Amino acid sequence: MQHRVRAVLLTPNDTMLLIKRIRPGINPYWVIVGGKIEPTDTSPEEALLREVREEIAGEAQVISLLHTIETDDERQDFYLATVEKWSFEERTGPEFSQEGRGEYLLEEIPLTAEALDAVNLLPQDFTAVLRDAVERGELLTAR
Repeated sequence: MQHRVRAVLLTPNDTMLLIKRIRPGINPYWVIVGGKIEPTDTSPEEALLREVREEIAGEAQVISLLHTIETDDERQDFYLATVEKWSFEERTGPEFSQEGRGEYLLEEIPLTAEALDAVNLLPQDFTAVLRDAVERGELLTAR
């Protein structure tokens, strides 16, 4: 089973960082920073911090596990985390240099239901959970 970790990254600006994916022949969509746990990672949290370093050259602080989605062949753990500084230009993830992967754009999205509704955030199962947390004010109080 593939095990992935994702970070809902809260910024000092009361926004969250999302990656906008633009690929040929597919409508643009947004994803949460993260990726697969590697055999060298000692824990899901360590994998999450590594992914944040690779994808946005940032240092995150994990707050808590927010949600898990599990299917027959994949588990995705979504964590709530904070990040103070990042540099998308200094990212080092291997996916950024692979031919044919399309564009990756880092965007700050306000912590509002309207802002979430305005983007095609995947996976949709998690978008509903995140939207509910935003509406209840859970993300703003977590910082």
